[in-house]
Amino acid sequence: MTNNLLMFIYLAASILFILSIRGLASPETARRGNLLGMCGMMLAVGATVFSPYVSDYVSVIAVIILGGAAGVYFALKVKMTSLPQMIAAFNGLGGLSSVFISAAEITAGSEMLLENALGLIIGAVAFSGSAVAFAKLQGLMPSKAIVFPLQQFFNLVLGLASIALCVYFIIGKDINVFYMLAALTIVLGITLVLPIGGADMPVVISILNAYSGWAAVGIGFSVNNVLLIIVGSIVGASGAILSYIMTKAMNRSLISVMLGGFGSDSGSETKHENGGKTAKAGNPADAAFIMKNASKVIIVPGYGMAVAQAQHILKEMGDDLHKKYGVDVKYAIHPVAGRMPGHMNVLLAEAGVPYEDVFELDEINREFGTADAAYVIGANDVTNPLARTDSSSPLYGMPVLDVDKAKTVFFVKRSLAAGYSGVENPLFFADNTYMLYGDAKKVTEEVVAALEK
Repeated sequence: MTNNLLMFIYLAASILFILSIRGLASPETARRGNLLGMCGMMLAVGATVFSPYVSDYVSVIAVIILGGAAGVYFALKVKMTSLPQMIAAFNGLGGLSSVFISAAEITAGSEMLLENALGLIIGAVAFSGSAVAFAKLQGLMPSKAIVFPLQQFFNLVLGLASIALCVYFIIGKDINVFYMLAALTIVLGITLVLPIGGADMPVVISILNAYSGWAAVGIGFSVNNVLLIIVGSIVGASGAILSYIMTKAMNRSLISVMLGGFGSDSGSETKHENGGKTAKAGNPADAAFIMKNASKVIIVPGYGMAVAQAQHILKEMGDDLHKKYGVDVKYAIHPVAGRMPGHMNVLLAEAGVPYEDVFELDEINREFGTADAAYVIGANDVTNPLARTDSSSPLYGMPVLDVDKAKTVFFVKRSLAAGYSGVENPLFFADNTYMLYGDAKKVTEEVVAALEK
């Protein structure tokens, strides 16, 4: 294969990747976007295997088969509720690949010292940071912010030391300094993500995704691979833009997220007396009666729905209300509901909920005031009215779903526990709220059973 043909195939693959990202912007075109991305990757891998730079075809093809088999296995085994963990793991593997390529290039005597060093630094931070994110999401370590004295100062020292080692390596070309830089930046990635609580984890995943993209750009320059440069830039830029959109939706800044501490047990937790009110416990039969006699019901899914895998029974409940009783049923999605961008959209799509029935915050918020009932299943912080009313709350200014404006609110939760932010939700104690305690799937099954009597 000639270099000109290789560059043409790389360009075609890059165009497919761009179209893939464009397709993922909407649930209706997401499947097509995925297919385009797969085709682009097949082109890119095939062209690389048969490029003039590959001589040991047996080893390369064996590694591709091994990696592909592992990818298929985990894709089939991973549950929809575990998608955030899988994304974090993929980000980490992308960063780790950049670390290995940088090490291989430097060991082989590459003169692209700056590019390799940057690929190493960003890739190492993405790898170790993603490992911590995975551990928090998987429950292998506490999801809350883990902080210790002088933590930010310690991170600053690590960052400055990494820059100093990078400069020293470029000047002295000492391979031992390169390995020291790798070890230091791996530690930096860990300490950067440790103080970030579960409430900010969707943003962290997006930022780490951007890191893995920028690491690929550095490696692309190092090995003179135009496809890595283009694709890395796409991933890095899209991850950065998505992070900005999400932090804006949370009324936070990227700096405040990366400094961490949100959702820790000390400092950010706020308690409210709620005027001596007591949360009213409801029951599924009453919820079914009120909703089947309603004109409009808005369903608000959250991570609790994902944990209980209640999306299918929730869809059945929505179908019963609409088809049997003529109720106008809509689904309201907050931008940061769940633990990754689009988490709720993916689960509802898997259950077969029509795309036209799912609405984003800006589209649906004005309709809560005309809704007879809101059915909140596993959501918490994204419905907390303190974000609008209490300037002392960590949530203040964050756009939230105006669930409290519905005539009747049903909250499906195991308890009155606060969300990831550590802030108690006064909506639990509102006069128009009824708590449906229990597992989200079991409670919704009982609502469906009452609807079908």
